[in-house]
Amino acid sequence: MIKPELICPAGTPAALRSAVDAGADAVYCGYQNATNARNFVGLNFTPEEMEKSIKYAHDGGTKVLITLNTFPPAGNVQLWKDAADLSAKLGADACIVADIAVAAYIQKTHPQMRIHLSVQAAASSPEAIRYYVQEFGVKRIVLPRIMTVSEIKGLVQEIPCEVETFIFGNHGLMVEGRCSLTNYVTGQSTNMDGACSPASCVKYERAEDGSMSTILGDYMIDRFKPDETAGYPTICKGRYKCDARDDGYYAFEEPVSLNASTMLPDLINAGVHAFKIEGRQRSRAYVKKVVAAFREAVDSIMAGQEPKLADLVALTEGQKHTEGALKTKKWR
Repeated sequence: MIKPELICPAGTPAALRSAVDAGADAVYCGYQNATNARNFVGLNFTPEEMEKSIKYAHDGGTKVLITLNTFPPAGNVQLWKDAADLSAKLGADACIVADIAVAAYIQKTHPQMRIHLSVQAAASSPEAIRYYVQEFGVKRIVLPRIMTVSEIKGLVQEIPCEVETFIFGNHGLMVEGRCSLTNYVTGQSTNMDGACSPASCVKYERAEDGSMSTILGDYMIDRFKPDETAGYPTICKGRYKCDARDDGYYAFEEPVSLNASTMLPDLINAGVHAFKIEGRQRSRAYVKKVVAAFREAVDSIMAGQEPKLADLVALTEGQKHTEGALKTKKWR
């Protein structure tokens, strides 16, 4: 039985230190530019911060995986090449990539660097994964969140590389981060600018009856009753009206988080090499609590003990959670 690595998010140096101290086997993080799919304002690492953070992580026995997981626009690949060069210079343990040109550059220029294939590449068939392994030397693939445990188990037996699965956090099924809905409404890219709903485009409007409308750009995303908590407006998790329904409904996704804590034994038995916690935009306190909870759960399972599953519902989106497609394709 393989003991899976616990891969934890770090949006800031402080969050990285919290993840390391809480027992992360590896942290994933990115630079303050478009090479990083979580390019939020106020988050991520300068080169100097990354150098210090890698040293802190390595001193604690934790690996650092750097996210170069966006797709360079035509004629502008140099930013991704520079980020790969810097990552190699700073001693990162792997780069997480989605674009084949970035993968090819790292393989040729830094052959000692491990390449992990980002979930954004959306590779889920043995044929596609073997292609990435054979052509670019990919060592690990982060699987899309559309696969059941039984599908993952079958896949592991057919591919020559490690697999990593999401176990907690955003239940991001909208083409695994390559969603273009935000571009349509705001003109900004979810992938390159880092935010599904840029703060400058968000408005909250309260009506005389106490209801609250959330608006993105010129479009109303949701309307909440006076006794409901208004969430942050993202297009894929808004409620919309249509002729076939009397009330607004979640046409794309419900505001719910993935929580696979009860399925960890099944995933370990399926041969998964690494568990990933989503949430680089989350707080240091969130990272500390979630990482510590899953650290204890994984260690208990490997010791043959019943895992103590912490109550993480308060940290889920809308205080609702799901096991998603890991359990069944019918998760709604």
